[in-house]
Amino acid sequence: MLSLEQELKNNEYPGRGIVLGKSPNGKYAVAAYFIMGRSANSRNRIFVEDGQGIRTQAFDPSKLEDPSLIIYAPVRVLGNKTIVTNGDQTDTIYEGMDKQLTFEQSLRSREFEPDGPNYTPRISGILHIEGGRFSYAMSILKSNHGDPSSCIRNTFAFETPLAGEGHFIHTYMHDGNPLPSFQGEPKLVAVSDDMEGFADMLWDSLNGDNKVSLFVRYIDIATGEYRSIIKNKNQ
Repeated sequence: MLSLEQELKNNEYPGRGIVLGKSPNGKYAVAAYFIMGRSANSRNRIFVEDGQGIRTQAFDPSKLEDPSLIIYAPVRVLGNKTIVTNGDQTDTIYEGMDKQLTFEQSLRSREFEPDGPNYTPRISGILHIEGGRFSYAMSILKSNHGDPSSCIRNTFAFETPLAGEGHFIHTYMHDGNPLPSFQGEPKLVAVSDDMEGFADMLWDSLNGDNKVSLFVRYIDIATGEYRSIIKNKNQ
């Protein structure tokens, strides 16, 4: 099990990241999503609440250049499912699963982002709570070592998550030009019973120059009730 704090502190630019897991006391489904940015356009964002989910919004609308890959709803809720992604594929998953497609099937119509030469991976997660039971899955759609003619699709399902364990995926292995896509399985990391402390740890561990926004949600597995925290560098 890796230290999430060290994974973030030792990586200047993991890009965007998703953490899903189960609290050590077994009571909560845990979800976190953060965004980072190197350009002024990427950094000019905040998270705002949008119904049961959230969306990104320009902090200073007058400085918004290209909204296509930075303005989207990272989190949406469909019944007993919570969807978390790094792009507008949130809507693709929502609409697909609303039509009885699976998580994986819903993403078949999507690929990595069209932002060559990086071809940023699309990372997605879904939490499913039903009858006091909890499971989650994660997906990454990425180019084949930077070749946009070939898309690699990985889906990882965690049917019986163990208390205290979470999994972490992010878009980039580290900073670079072009940015190298995430490699391997989701990283096994520890999560906490303390939502406020967990959110503070994540926020404080992200690179101070590049971090933009953070969202953390704890969902009571027995009742479905949830609490959320949003942190924005731009206030």
